[in-house]
Amino acid sequence: MAISTGDTVTIEYTGRLDDGEVFDTSLESVATEEGLADDQPERDYQPLTVEIGAGRIIEGLEDALVGMETGDEDTVTIEPEQAYGERTDDRVVEYDTDEFTEMLGGRDPVEGMEIQTEQGMPGRVAEAGEETVRVDFNHELAGETLEFEVEVVSVE
Repeated sequence: MAISTGDTVTIEYTGRLDDGEVFDTSLESVATEEGLADDQPERDYQPLTVEIGAGRIIEGLEDALVGMETGDEDTVTIEPEQAYGERTDDRVVEYDTDEFTEMLGGRDPVEGMEIQTEQGMPGRVAEAGEETVRVDFNHELAGETLEFEVEVVSVE
C-alpha cells in the first residue's frame, strides 16, 4: 500500500548535512558510530512513527514519503525551503544585557547558551557583550540542505 496523507508511517532514518555529517538518526548503531549517542546518552534510538500530513516532520521528508511502500528504501535531498527555512537576520534579536540578565533570573548570559522564550521558542546566545546580548532564534539547521536515508518499516 502506497503512503498517502493521513497514513501512519513508521520509518528508520539517518539525516546528514551536505558534508556528510550525521545530525540525527533512529538507528542506535549509526548514533554510536557517529558519536551522537555520547552527546545524548538518555536517548532511546528507535523507529519514528508519524502521521503523514500532521506536520510533525519537515515538509520535504513528508512529501518524499508519499508514494513509498513498506520495505522501500530511498535517499532524499531536501532543500532549506522544505526543511527549516533559510537563515535570516531578522531572527537574531538584540537585548540590553542588564534586562536580559534579569530575564535569566540573574544568570549572566554566555555565548553559546541555549535559552527558551516564555512562548517556547528556542534560541542560542550568539554574542554576550557588556551592553548588548544577541540571541539567534534561527533553527540550528536553517539554511542547510539535508539528506535523509529512509526505510519504510510499516504503513497503517
